[in-house]
Amino acid sequence: MSKTFIFGHKNPDTDTITSALVYANLKKELGEDVEAVRLGEVNGETQFALDKFSVEAPKMVERVSDEVEQVILVDHNERQQSAEDIDEVQVLEVIDHHRIANFETKGPLYYRAEPVGCTATILNKLYKEKGVEVPKDMAGLMLSAIISDSLLFKSPTCTDEDRQAAEELAEIAGVDAEGYGLDMLKAGADISDKSAEELISLDAKEFEMGGKKVEIAQVNTVETSDVLKLQSELEKAIDSVISSKELDLFLLVITDILENDSTVLSLGQAATAVEEAFGVTLDGNQAVLEGVVSRKKQIVPPLNQHFA
Repeated sequence: MSKTFIFGHKNPDTDTITSALVYANLKKELGEDVEAVRLGEVNGETQFALDKFSVEAPKMVERVSDEVEQVILVDHNERQQSAEDIDEVQVLEVIDHHRIANFETKGPLYYRAEPVGCTATILNKLYKEKGVEVPKDMAGLMLSAIISDSLLFKSPTCTDEDRQAAEELAEIAGVDAEGYGLDMLKAGADISDKSAEELISLDAKEFEMGGKKVEIAQVNTVETSDVLKLQSELEKAIDSVISSKELDLFLLVITDILENDSTVLSLGQAATAVEEAFGVTLDGNQAVLEGVVSRKKQIVPPLNQHFA
């Protein structure tokens, strides 16, 4: 059991899937025995990127301790977002760009966390630091991750480092970042074949905030009404999750990738926290958050402050 698994968070997005693949590629170039795996299904946006650059998705696992003793985490660190048996393995490294919470280890580890918009931006630096040339397909995957996490460089999480990395990677990958990026985001915004249960779990993360259990799911779309027409089914699915996980709040964030606004659907006993945190009024459990597109920078912090 000498192999090390590399994986991101549950309900994986493009950064999570591609970062696992990219870091595994770098580690293998350095002679290490690693394998990229995933903890959930590949979404449409990510599959578009994988197909574009002819890369296979990592294998899916439910438990990691059945196969390995050591793991590397990318694009997350919070335990409730990780493998269910994360406490049964040794975490060797973390490469991340999120807050640090609910995380501790028994021994020292390599921890790389930077305030950038995407894990891929950090991985691009690691290739340079290790003196390894970035392959074309890996460049394409890293570019895809940056475009995804930054909503084509429009998110407030996007930094100059992300933009510079994207420019470098687009050249290596041989694509136009703007044109390719819009096509990829639109592919991810196609919800025509998704059920309400799938929509609320495609990109969902759990958080602990001031003793409250909160789940925040995000759906990108080019037409908010396409999602909201399913509101009754969405609320039924959300209520089921709230009951099964004993959540205080479930927030579904419906982000219009063209208008750069979000409509939130807020349910749970702490649903009105949204009103105080964002200065809005819920109408039929929903409210519009103008200019809000980032869960990490624009949604989690106000809620954290409210529940503190």
